[in-house]
Amino acid sequence: MTDERRGGGESVDSVLVALADPTRRQLLDLLAAQGETTATKLAERVPVSRQAVVKHLAVLDAAGLVSGRRVGREVRYAVQPAALDATARWMAALAADWDRRLADIKRIAEAAERDS
Repeated sequence: MTDERRGGGESVDSVLVALADPTRRQLLDLLAAQGETTATKLAERVPVSRQAVVKHLAVLDAAGLVSGRRVGREVRYAVQPAALDATARWMAALAADWDRRLADIKRIAEAAERDS
């Protein structure tokens, strides 16, 4: 992937890979709704084991989408929106580029139709 497709130091690739899994998207949604919580609490809300939740959280953490902080014996996870914001900016720029290209094609097609 080119540098233009990376945003704010966060890899768009790793964010998209992390978000490709429906369980990880569900965990991210739960964290966004609940705020900071533990893997144990998250595991109560999804159809996978606590160990699987921890592995999914590790992927989300590596992508910069969540972070964990130790509080006593627990690790509490929270959403980190910067990587998602950077990916959304990349997607918006990509969409704007396609809109421009499609507008150019439309303009050329309309000009060709007028000329014929």
